Amino acid sequence: MAYQYVNTLSSGNPFRDWLVEKVVTDRLKNKHCLVDVYKSNSSHTVCKYHFKGQHYSVVAKFFSEPTGQLKNYNAYKGMMKEYRNLERASSIINVAKPLAVNKKFNCALVTEYIPGKSLGWYIKHEKKLDERLTAIAHMLRRLHDNTTSSYNKENEFKNYHEVLGHLKLDHDTRKTFNKLLGKWWYSSWLDRECGCMVHRDVNPSNYIFYKGKPYAIDFESSWSHAHPVRDLGILTAELKNEFKWYKGGSWKAEPYIGNFLWEYSNDEKDFTYITKVLPFFMSIGLLRSARIHRGSHRNYLIKEARKCLKAINKG
Repeated sequence: MAYQYVNTLSSGNPFRDWLVEKVVTDRLKNKHCLVDVYKSNSSHTVCKYHFKGQHYSVVAKFFSEPTGQLKNYNAYKGMMKEYRNLERASSIINVAKPLAVNKKFNCALVTEYIPGKSLGWYIKHEKKLDERLTAIAHMLRRLHDNTTSSYNKENEFKNYHEVLGHLKLDHDTRKTFNKLLGKWWYSSWLDRECGCMVHRDVNPSNYIFYKGKPYAIDFESSWSHAHPVRDLGILTAELKNEFKWYKGGSWKAEPYIGNFLWEYSNDEKDFTYITKVLPFFMSIGLLRSARIHRGSHRNYLIKEARKCLKAINKG
């Protein structure tokens, strides 16, 4: 996540003083330090606060300041949901740990700042990518295996239709998707006894590597009672999209995808099952990416998503 400098806060600024006196007081030697503010582009106002001379930073997300498409929602509820999601996940995997919430400051959620390079950086530079994807595969497996719950198949399909709705497809294309989704629904492929907690927003920018370890950030849209392969499908779709966009062909991502899925799998039987249901969730991932693209690349992503869904015809 890229941050741009916007301001410096000194004693007397209410938000700065709350951070210093209530949130990170035990981390600071100098309580009168200046605090540099850096802003990033996100679905909300998100700022990094660096305590000058203290070698320490935090990140605040302001839920009452949405900057994306979704404007009308309960900011307090969203803030508390992500706080609880992060707390739960932090007992299982490395995350940007939640430090505090404050309704008064535009529903601010404060977390640790994780320095390092994102998975997106490793994809673009194709350096140590297999190694990084292996670490994320093991991280996701731990999260899924340690958060078992009941499973809500209906929610998976409801979300798919919501994503389609955002794209405003022409009548014939939407009809094709609806027909294919019907086949998936009436098949037994996505039936299972247990669901789990999923990160859900498995975007390459939401995985940061610090001292060789992966850290997950942004659990605002995390789900429980979900299908574990959802996270795998979203990430593999992101890999295909990134390789198409930056490397000249999505097919170049295939070896990395294969290794990632194998590292996540417990055994060959597990791998076979995952690769069977993966196209459904990869299709969602491709359509999610299509929402932020225009022209030929958007059309390519929609076409690939439709191709993924057609895997049901081979069953």
